Amino acid sequence: MRKFTRPPFVLIPGAALCVAVMYVAAGATPSPTASGAASAQAEISLPPDVNSESRNRLSTSAPDPAGGPAAAAAAIRGAGTGLNARWESPVGRPLLELAILITAREHDAPFEWSLHEMEAVAVGLDPDVIDVVRNREALSGLGERESVIIQAGREMYGEHHLSPETYRRAVDLFGEANFVDVVDLMARYAGTAGRLAAFNQHMPPGWPQFLPLPFTQPDDVDPQSRSRLSPLPAPAEQLRSTPSLYGRTLSPQGTGPGQIRGHGAGRESLEANVARPLLDLAVLVTARAYDDQYTWSLTEPVAVDNGLDQAVIDVVRSGGSVAGLGEKEAALIEFGRQLFGPHTVTPETYASALAAVGGSTNLVDLVDLMAQHVSDAVLLIAFDQHLPAGVEPLLPMP
Repeated sequence: MRKFTRPPFVLIPGAALCVAVMYVAAGATPSPTASGAASAQAEISLPPDVNSESRNRLSTSAPDPAGGPAAAAAAIRGAGTGLNARWESPVGRPLLELAILITAREHDAPFEWSLHEMEAVAVGLDPDVIDVVRNREALSGLGERESVIIQAGREMYGEHHLSPETYRRAVDLFGEANFVDVVDLMARYAGTAGRLAAFNQHMPPGWPQFLPLPFTQPDDVDPQSRSRLSPLPAPAEQLRSTPSLYGRTLSPQGTGPGQIRGHGAGRESLEANVARPLLDLAVLVTARAYDDQYTWSLTEPVAVDNGLDQAVIDVVRSGGSVAGLGEKEAALIEFGRQLFGPHTVTPETYASALAAVGGSTNLVDLVDLMAQHVSDAVLLIAFDQHLPAGVEPLLPMP
């Protein structure tokens, strides 16, 4: 298990934390001696399997710190094959469905699991392998390729760290570019699991639910959409460009992640209607839930500059009580903790979050923002993305 000791720092009231990205944003240049010493120290601390240029496990160029976590995740994605991973990867459909299933299992996502279990069986994944994932059983006796995908998922989602041994096994078996594609697929479905949980997506009427859950899903759902959102008008019929056996498009119209995202108005609308500090708070809550040091440490100084109270940030950082915080801030912290902890949000917490952001359209867009950061976090975790040289880690790690 990784250990983290937070170095001391001084927060000057009303000023940003002194990290390298803020020097860049301000147009100032840190002292060559100070920055050189910090860079040298950071280089010494890099693990053996981390590239000194990219500061992750891939031989890519260094991401631009000004681009934030999205730029780092995009650089990792760019090291993939460029193929549509689910449909075109040489890894093969059975193993790719397995990658989706381990993601659904570790996020307690019944809708995602149940549809993809049917698809996995249809494309030839051994039902015994599926049962190992479903029941969280030992991996002994499984094939090496199946075993490493399951182990990678358990480590990334359970420990928020992919061990060098598991990473090396995966790259040896699949190749670096193909493994980037596999992780990117898993990352996208991790984000989808968050969307489904936030809006309490139940199975469509008459569809079996195959995943044992540690909770009972709340019943505050629309009878048609089977989620907390009302059904959208049916779109014009569209032909699929890729084949599907039991894909989501075969479920009754009005259910699933597409239905949920259809209630949003997009990022521009979100930024116009929800205060910037609350958006930063949602990102920090997500980063805390996934132990995403890169996102947290680049976001915290920006959030402080945007007006997010340091006391609120410290509650998220430490996992402390929300008592005494503002109503909106407390609502979003509790919403994120339930969404990413037990993977189910109570009706009361959902209602509070809805009120905090001003309605379902904004909440859909806010959850979409959080889901994108989940996807990015999975990539940053898998490829062990380290902070830019000289940037102080601000998140205590387990």
